Formats: sequence, structure tokens, C-alpha cells
Amino acid sequence: MNFPAKIDGAKRATNVSLPVDLVDEAKSLGANVSQACAVGLELEVRNARAEEWKRQNREAIESSNEYVRKHGLPLAQYRQF
Repeated sequence: MNFPAKIDGAKRATNVSLPVDLVDEAKSLGANVSQACAVGLELEVRNARAEEWKRQNREAIESSNEYVRKHGLPLAQYRQF
């Protein structure tokens, strides 16, 4: 997984509640809990942004899909496969 540069950037202290057994195991394995939380949060933000983009563009996506259903793929006659 490629980590974004901002995980290594400026930080803000915050409180999070995590399952005790999970934190204990992570620490015993030498995992950086703060970094793991940051990576997980970054993934959550990416997913939320993607869902928001799909919601905002739903009408255009549906229109494009409908066009393809009715007319086929544009330039399909030039496909090499």
C-alpha cells in the first residue's frame, strides 16, 4: 500500500478509543498504533470521498450507462480485442 505523504506531516494530538486487546497485541508486535490509526483514517477518508463523488455524479454515470446500453460502446468498431 502506498502511504500518502501527509501521514508523515504535521500532527494533531487526539483521543481515540480502541479495543484494549487490539492495542496490547499491536504494541507487543511493535506496531506504531498512531501510524496505524492514521493509515486507517486516511483509507476511510478516501473511501468517503469516493462515495461522495459517486453520489454527486450519479446522474451523469447513469446517463452514460444508459447510452451504452442503448447504443453500445463508442468506437467499439475499432477495438482490437
